[in-house]
Amino acid sequence: MDQSIINFKVYEDSVEYVGMAQATLPDLTALTQSISGAGIAGNVEAVILGHFDAMTLGLNFRTVTDQSVKLSEPRRHTIDLRVAQQDEDVVAGKVVVRSVKHILVVIPKSDKGGSVAPAAPSNGSGEYAVRYWATYIDGKKVREVDQLNFICYVNGTDYLADVRKALGM
Repeated sequence: MDQSIINFKVYEDSVEYVGMAQATLPDLTALTQSISGAGIAGNVEAVILGHFDAMTLGLNFRTVTDQSVKLSEPRRHTIDLRVAQQDEDVVAGKVVVRSVKHILVVIPKSDKGGSVAPAAPSNGSGEYAVRYWATYIDGKKVREVDQLNFICYVNGTDYLADVRKALGM
């Protein structure tokens, strides 16, 4: 039974600790087309295979740090979110810690400075356009979305493999 995130850390390029932050992962929203015509009683929404709307990563920082400012450099950044997740094995009656890792390649699109007040966090934040997102659970890749390279991999299946083949890629 999955229970909670115990804690997590944010790294850039898998080595540089970015600092204390709260992350909002991207939404995966499929592109769709409305289909209507003879033989259809109304409109049907067709979900386009492996194609998604633009994705955004949000990072909120407690204070301004060298690393949080570095993320506003107008270039690609590889963000590594390492999560310790608490599950309960109800049969064995023990707590299990699972490793969840999100790798995101991002480009900064907004940087909010936050506020300055005595004895308070600044709560600055950034929003980042996502170019690549992969998720690993206990070291096993379970999702990879790479829109520029036509990859939509979920649980062992690359749903755009036939599309790449049809396009001669």
